[in-house]
Amino acid sequence: MSRYTGYDSFAEIYNRHWGGFAKRVVPALDSLGLSDLSPGDHIVDVCCGTGQLAAVLTERGLRVTGVDGSDDMLSVARRNAPRASFVAADVRAFAVDPPAQMAVSTFDSLNHILDLAGLEQALRCVAGALERGGRFVFDLNMDETFRANWHGTFVIDEDPDLVIARSEYDPEDRFGSVYLTMMTRDQDLWHRSDLELTQRAYTKEEVQQALHGAGFGSVEDHDAADIMENGQPGRPFFVAVVGD
Repeated sequence: MSRYTGYDSFAEIYNRHWGGFAKRVVPALDSLGLSDLSPGDHIVDVCCGTGQLAAVLTERGLRVTGVDGSDDMLSVARRNAPRASFVAADVRAFAVDPPAQMAVSTFDSLNHILDLAGLEQALRCVAGALERGGRFVFDLNMDETFRANWHGTFVIDEDPDLVIARSEYDPEDRFGSVYLTMMTRDQDLWHRSDLELTQRAYTKEEVQQALHGAGFGSVEDHDAADIMENGQPGRPFFVAVVGD
């Protein structure tokens, strides 16, 4: 299985302009079980990206293992969270040791898995990384979120970057795409790269079925608007417990 490397060319720009979501999401994670962990407990950050959340978690004294498929994202993550450990692996085929008390995956990362079989593979890996009774907390974009937000164009013009992003969503196939044109200024030179990122919308029933198939027992979902400042309505945070 090849690693998901779609974010490689995006790493530095993502770090500057999107990585702040990690700090905004911490109060929501606290309300869903993160605050129950004690210093020294082990937590796995699945699809850890550029490591801002891993940095917050290590500041609390937690033992953090970040997993991501992008070497470039992990290179930035190691700068941001030098006390965390990082594993370069596809989320559908990874393992960590020792088992963790909790795992998290934020910023709709699992939407990048484009089929149910792959989603269940990833969830099996997460279940295998957790001790019995361990909790997995993750958020997803749903059909409602895509319909409301994935259309049109926006621009980021903040030195040294100029980013033009165009998004679209097909409600019949439930696939959304973001087309990015990214330019970064280095003195008098501009460096350009182009990237298409694709996500799939899952139903709550599909997610719950995949979680149970992967070995999770109890499953809850909480709307982001209820637990996160400026959280988008219709964007759930799932909480699943291994073997419960």
